[in-house]
Amino acid sequence: MSVEKGTASQPANLATTMRGLFRSMRPRQWTKNGFVFAGVLFDGKLFQPDYLISALAGFVVFCFLSSAVYLINDVVDAPADRLHPTKRNRPIARGDVAAPVAVALAAVLALGSLTAAFALHPGFGLIGLLYFGSTMLYTLSLKHIVIVDVLVLALGFVLRVGGGAVLAEAIRFSPWMYLCMMLLALLLGFGKRRQELVELGGSSSTRAILSEYSIPLLDQIISVVTAVTLAAYSFYTFSAPALPADHTMMLTIPFVVYGIFRYLYLVHVKGAGGAPDELLITDRPLQIGIALWTITAVIVLYVLPQ
Repeated sequence: MSVEKGTASQPANLATTMRGLFRSMRPRQWTKNGFVFAGVLFDGKLFQPDYLISALAGFVVFCFLSSAVYLINDVVDAPADRLHPTKRNRPIARGDVAAPVAVALAAVLALGSLTAAFALHPGFGLIGLLYFGSTMLYTLSLKHIVIVDVLVLALGFVLRVGGGAVLAEAIRFSPWMYLCMMLLALLLGFGKRRQELVELGGSSSTRAILSEYSIPLLDQIISVVTAVTLAAYSFYTFSAPALPADHTMMLTIPFVVYGIFRYLYLVHVKGAGGAPDELLITDRPLQIGIALWTITAVIVLYVLPQ
């Protein structure tokens, strides 16, 4: 009896395994690690080579550290993923990568990344360890607790920002930014949960935690988080002590408003919120909005004060 290609029973050759391992590392999701650069940007050190190189190194560390977690997550979720309309195509669920191989690579990536993190800065190493520990807890248990699952994901974004601030030896980095990053992460997380429910037609058969959510509930939460996020960022632009005294940072508010509204449009109209981090590399209007925000922020923080 022949075995159908792509099933979990099919032995994978070396090339298939290598491709599968790389896909399982989810390089498309490395964009979220760009939050590490918030420290050098908002502390006025973006053009100081030493700090920029440290931030780049921190970005790489978080990329490999997060990939280690993704590998473990896909091993744990493989049985449920095989029942999902799209996740069943993940290499580990499909059988392209054997679970022991994925776990071995995850161990290497985690150990190497944490070693590099402590070598960069002891504080950064502790943040990396906290990130790895919290995301592993998420993978093994916390993702099954309603609301806590999204809060833990938001914590990961805050830790990325904190790690970047440590590497930048930030002295002007405002606590408002931690709040804004956490709220933005919550918005993305709840938007992702909503899209997962939509994709599954309201069924939770492939992910138990979805039974604790409903689309009306998520819509209410998203509305609240959206309003608070916009308010928090607006307060940041004219109240953070490290910003220009003439409040020119407020010029960036329209781009934040557009970016958030564009994301909500993609979620509610286009049904594209299932992988919000990947929207950064696929949605051109969103990319333009982020680019304009970045350019405006750099001008406000680095050009106008002089």
